[in-house]
Amino acid sequence: MIINFLFAAIKAGTPLLFGTTGEIVTEKTGNLNLGVEGMMFMGAFMGFFAAYHTGSLPIALLAAFAIGVFAALIYSVLTVTLMANQNVVGLTLTIFGTGFAKFFGEIMIRNADGTPKLSTEFMASIAEKPIPFLGEIPILGKLLFSHNPLVYLSILVAVICGIYMIKAKAGLNMRAVGENPAAADAAGINVTLTKYIHIMIGGGICGLGGAYLSLINGGGVWNNSSVVNGQGWISVALVIFASWSPVKAIFGSLIFGAFSVLQFYVPKDIIVIPNAFYAMLPFAITTLVLIITSMRKSKEGSQPAGCGVNYFREER
Repeated sequence: MIINFLFAAIKAGTPLLFGTTGEIVTEKTGNLNLGVEGMMFMGAFMGFFAAYHTGSLPIALLAAFAIGVFAALIYSVLTVTLMANQNVVGLTLTIFGTGFAKFFGEIMIRNADGTPKLSTEFMASIAEKPIPFLGEIPILGKLLFSHNPLVYLSILVAVICGIYMIKAKAGLNMRAVGENPAAADAAGINVTLTKYIHIMIGGGICGLGGAYLSLINGGGVWNNSSVVNGQGWISVALVIFASWSPVKAIFGSLIFGAFSVLQFYVPKDIIVIPNAFYAMLPFAITTLVLIITSMRKSKEGSQPAGCGVNYFREER
């Protein structure tokens, strides 16, 4: 039961890992994007739409990534170029993204004359399959090497982003812009271009998280009402929990994923707790994380100094 619980926790934490990694990339460049929920909703629709019409997983992921990039581009134009309030734009993006997905999702449902369903062949391509040889290892084979392809993709993306921020010159430039854009500008770094590129990449990664929710969690059926269901907001809080580190986000997403599936593994004959409590638990933990981290005074692993503040070059 413990192995099955951890296996389910990894699956449940995967969309959170995508959303958290995307938001970390965005915040590291100095912008706070509260539109993760909307970008994930848009990615969920576009990924499902592409999979429904093409039956190709790579095309579905590319479509989800592209719509996330598009949503982040809108955010970038408004906050980086027009210097609108980042919090307001992010919240607006959540509303826009949710409405976008539900509007076009309803059109897809009508055109399909019922609930759209992905093909059997496509579902087989994203099914959980043990990796040859590794999947046969006792305990670890089931726990680590028997997942669907998107689980491994999320971990790969998080690790690459973590290495990129520490080792790559462009990643170091991104962090410099996030900490002190005026100093980065004086050092010859193109602040506007750096922000645009990384905000859009972050949005694309969030879009992949949405695709996971509609393709994997949705079981091959489009649900126009509760695809994302607050996963984007949890991802925003998980950024703080992970101390703005994509690698730490891997473990953070596992913990939050465990809270999401806990109700299915608690013995009901021993512990009698209403299901509503378990549904509330991830959001309650999210609130607790925000409260505790807001009281933290340590600068280590803290939010980038320039995050949430628009950079106006003439004021430096």
